[in-house]
Amino acid sequence: MDRTVGIVGLGIMGGAMARNLIERGWRVVGFDTDPAAMAALAGPLFTGAGNAAVVAQGAPIIITSLPSSKAALAVAGEIAGSGAPPRILCETSTLSLADKERIGAVLTQAGHIALDCPLSGTGSQAAVRDLIVYASGPADAIARCVPIFKDISKQHADVGAYGNGSKVKFVANHLVAINNVATAEAMVLAEKAGLDLQMVLDLVGPGAGGSRIFQIRGPLMVANDYAPPTMRIATWQKDMQIIAEFAQGLGSPTPLFDRSAPVYDEALKMGLGDLDTAAVCKVFERDAGVKR
Repeated sequence: MDRTVGIVGLGIMGGAMARNLIERGWRVVGFDTDPAAMAALAGPLFTGAGNAAVVAQGAPIIITSLPSSKAALAVAGEIAGSGAPPRILCETSTLSLADKERIGAVLTQAGHIALDCPLSGTGSQAAVRDLIVYASGPADAIARCVPIFKDISKQHADVGAYGNGSKVKFVANHLVAINNVATAEAMVLAEKAGLDLQMVLDLVGPGAGGSRIFQIRGPLMVANDYAPPTMRIATWQKDMQIIAEFAQGLGSPTPLFDRSAPVYDEALKMGLGDLDTAAVCKVFERDAGVKR
């Protein structure tokens, strides 16, 4: 098997995946619009490419991890026009179903195979391979990607037809949005009660009231330190809008999710957009008159 992987988008998630693959002996051909992101991966198993088309020419399987639908569609177009032989592209970005379909169509028309493969997990989880890959699309293409999935995640699954991966991710992120806000609310309640926050984290996290988000984001709230971010609030707002539109299109009520959205909006108004989403804790602290 050719142990070469292409990665377009070497930010928080893409960079973590690249590092994990390199550590496991994969050769990575990567591109990012930020030269510093490529420089951070410099080494014998990393080849920096000048653009996405060069990545496609050098790797049979490509992972894309991009911040917006505009960027993802542009990259799909570059790969489609690269002249490279048929490639498998694993699109891991969180995008609307309509955008995923557009990307799939561009690639398929050029003879490539598109997989919709969103990831469940934060940047800090990606760094330690604590991700779940929701792979959707042709089963034989997914099977070819399994060795890669095993080296970037703790679990992967073939969830069926192209687009199902995004649907599962929307359900997962719906819960992430709510649990993050709930964690912040609970932490400020503990602050107001005069409790030691580290004690609360240690005792509540493993109990019935805990959640994975409580365990991941709670430590940031205890430390009152939200940089560097594992998911920026400004970026998260894009994901929130996608989930809201998905649920509305299905006519599925999401009252708890809807109540969480204004908290993230308020965090943006407070100038916290470049901090980790756990920084919504500062919204509740302000409203509760808590200063740290």
